[in-house]
Amino acid sequence: MSRKTTPRSSKFPPLPPVDPKETSLAGQVLIAMPSMNDPRFAQSVIYVCAHSREGAMGIVVNRPLAKPSFPDLLKQLKIEPNPPARAIRLCSGGPVENARGFVLHTADWTDDASLKVDGKLALTASLDILKAIAEGGGPKDGILALGYAGWGPGQLDSEIQQNAWLSAPADMEVIFDADHATKWKRALSVLRVDPLMLSGVAGRA
Repeated sequence: MSRKTTPRSSKFPPLPPVDPKETSLAGQVLIAMPSMNDPRFAQSVIYVCAHSREGAMGIVVNRPLAKPSFPDLLKQLKIEPNPPARAIRLCSGGPVENARGFVLHTADWTDDASLKVDGKLALTASLDILKAIAEGGGPKDGILALGYAGWGPGQLDSEIQQNAWLSAPADMEVIFDADHATKWKRALSVLRVDPLMLSGVAGRA
């Protein structure tokens, strides 16, 4: 998100088109296996916003950011009121374009710039949602992610086959609550999986 006069349609990274005949992980979470050797994703939980044969895009939900604070960000963007009537937490959404902001939020609030992932969650990259939250409105729950995680054609599917990720249904508490230290284990608990027993478990697509 920035104050530059960027058309709304260009605020999202290029998202892979969705073919209803394909199996998509959009709306699910990816859980890093203990063997994940990329420090950017070790014990990460990623909400998948788009996934097709053209690639995938998601938001890491368990990498909190202490700075900037939400009020400080509003001040930088010249958004009133400040202090805000409401605030949302900030996180590092991934290593791609980490100077850009994306709000992952419940689908009870959307606008023309929102990507509706499913009936529960949406992704919005316009300033309008920050204005609505600052004024005390906006969606029921949301997190502001700086950056995102992205995969090229077939890359995510290959990583799952190589046992780098498990996929699981998205749990709203895991995505939105502030207990980041336990999110990885709680995401695994949805699958009734013990982290100590994961070395031989194949990824679930």
